Amino acid sequence: MYKPLFQQREVIVFHQFQRKGYSLFACLGREVLISVLSVATLSSTKAASISDEVWRTDSAETTKTVWLSDVGVTGSRAPLAQSQAARMVTVLSREEIAQAPVQSVNDLLKYAVGIDVRQRGTFGSQTDVSVRGGTQEQITILLNGINICDPQTGHNVLDLPVQLSEIVRIEVLEGPAGRTYCTSSLVGAINIVTRPDRKQGADVALETGSYGYGKASMRANIKQGHWNNQLSGSYSRSDGYSRAASGKLNTDYSGSKAFYQGEYDDEQVRLSWHLGLADKGWGSSTFYASPKWQADDQYEHTTKLFTAIQAETKKGIIHFQPSIYWNQHRDRYEGYRNQPERMKYNYNRCDVYGVNLNSYFDWIAGRTAFGAELRNEDLVSGNLGETLFQTHHISGTNRDYTLAINRTNISAHLEHNIILKRLTVSAGFVAVKSSWSSMNMSIYPGIDASYWILGDKHKSTKMKVFASYNSSLRLPSFTEMYYKLQGYAADPHLKPEEMQAVEIGAQFVSKTVEAKTSLYHHHGKNMIDWIMDTSQGENSIWKSVNHTKINSYGLETNLRLNLQQLMSRQNVLKSFGLSYSYINQDKDLEPNIVSQYALEYLKHKLVASLQLNIWHRLSAGLHWRWQDRVGTYTDFKGEVKSYRPYSLLDAKLTWNADNYKIYAEANNVLNYKDYVDYGNVPQPGTWIVVGARIHFKY
Repeated sequence: MYKPLFQQREVIVFHQFQRKGYSLFACLGREVLISVLSVATLSSTKAASISDEVWRTDSAETTKTVWLSDVGVTGSRAPLAQSQAARMVTVLSREEIAQAPVQSVNDLLKYAVGIDVRQRGTFGSQTDVSVRGGTQEQITILLNGINICDPQTGHNVLDLPVQLSEIVRIEVLEGPAGRTYCTSSLVGAINIVTRPDRKQGADVALETGSYGYGKASMRANIKQGHWNNQLSGSYSRSDGYSRAASGKLNTDYSGSKAFYQGEYDDEQVRLSWHLGLADKGWGSSTFYASPKWQADDQYEHTTKLFTAIQAETKKGIIHFQPSIYWNQHRDRYEGYRNQPERMKYNYNRCDVYGVNLNSYFDWIAGRTAFGAELRNEDLVSGNLGETLFQTHHISGTNRDYTLAINRTNISAHLEHNIILKRLTVSAGFVAVKSSWSSMNMSIYPGIDASYWILGDKHKSTKMKVFASYNSSLRLPSFTEMYYKLQGYAADPHLKPEEMQAVEIGAQFVSKTVEAKTSLYHHHGKNMIDWIMDTSQGENSIWKSVNHTKINSYGLETNLRLNLQQLMSRQNVLKSFGLSYSYINQDKDLEPNIVSQYALEYLKHKLVASLQLNIWHRLSAGLHWRWQDRVGTYTDFKGEVKSYRPYSLLDAKLTWNADNYKIYAEANNVLNYKDYVDYGNVPQPGTWIVVGARIHFKY
């Protein structure tokens, strides 16, 4: 559930945009502004508390605005102030993340009412995340503004090298926005933002819990002058919550993470860089099983490398923000664990190289941004792609990569922003061309507008209306094009998906109440999905296809109450949040057709939260969600079943001291077990975790 987030301060003007930190979607390398929204199911926090940057003003102006450099986001290419932003972006702050009863980004996003989190395994071992009725392939995931999407598959895109405690904020944009985030942002984008601490120090944390869960992590930071460097690492493991028919563990998990990030910052330029590694293996139970292939002891192992260098100039007429990156993704899939003689393991290695540049300048007509991106996606595989003329050896095995696929995506963008006292209009387009299938150059436009109808950016009580039209595309993943094993038949000639969307809404904010409501319509064509014709009986297989059209109609509404302001004589009740999402998809579906993704969506989702200050340093949070999914699945008996609605309650208790904290978390407190996010993939009951974190200063 999201909550509107506003600064309750008198605003003064600022003309020198500092743009510190890693900006939203710095795929163009830029910092964006403070969001107007946040997550209501998590506790409230002032954005100012996140940043320790100094506010800078232009003394030459009588009217002055404040720029909070490290905490802002907008849904545009050019940085705009919070009060000027035409499109709504949601932010999960550091404090909110710390207070949630979760151990992964995947779990955290469950509390966002507009996001569908379909869990296969726990602790983020494998989870598919989508927005507004889309699929996990249709959103862009970014780490510090760098696109880390894997063109092979979206199943493992959230294998991140960072720990939750390192994340400064998570920025979420719902709806297509090709002009801002290039390809793959068909229905939205999520940016995970980290940065080195501004002060030297180190943290050590230990956790333990149900089903043999354990985790150890550390972080250390050194800051000297203009330089800042931080290193972190962690290891976690679990026995899992279920066993295969043979009696062996089949949802066990173990994984390691390492992440180095640094920055150089002076008055002329800011440089930042990161290097990350995420390595994990997990029992995949019946994750990819079907009525025809009822394997219950699958296994998967992935290793991911993340690198990037970003820069931004601070002075001059034109501001330049270049970046260059390389991400590598390796995976090994075992249809039968430790039995390669029964089914050959699937090996894949995907390398993604990219370079991009965003630039902007101010002139009498407003603010204009322009830039371009070049992205090369290369896969070598044992089961995906076209035959290689020369094979490549698979390290650590006696096999070779025999197949491959490569494509290069080029994009260029132009955007202009008109900013008046009450009105902001942001319009532009992105032009995209891919070498895949000789795709022609295509243009995807968008326009956003907002207007203050009550108060203005200087008032504590105010109301804004907003509207937008945006379009985008998404190229098929390599798996959708070439996967042809064990009951799956892919189509290498799939067309790109395309989406157009309109949205209108309003938001209100005061010292005690924050609320937002929006209505939207998405029109998609050539939508890609895996479907099965159950009328074919034993010959039924999953096929990747382009659906002709899908129309989605949706409503989202969010309410947050500041209980401390409403009932000032009490100190126990802190805040209450309530959010609701409704989606209806209009499409033609033939009898006996079962969908794996695009025809399954959350029709209803209701999320509530309550934050409490129990006593002194002791706080608590309750998070409840109810969801009702449209769609069916075929069980292992061959019977077609509909997804059943379910609700879950999570809780967290925290003792916060100056240099340490102790906490206990419980997921699925009421021990509800009769629910699934994917058919034939059972979920655990109550899961308890206790932990402690100690901070050292030096």
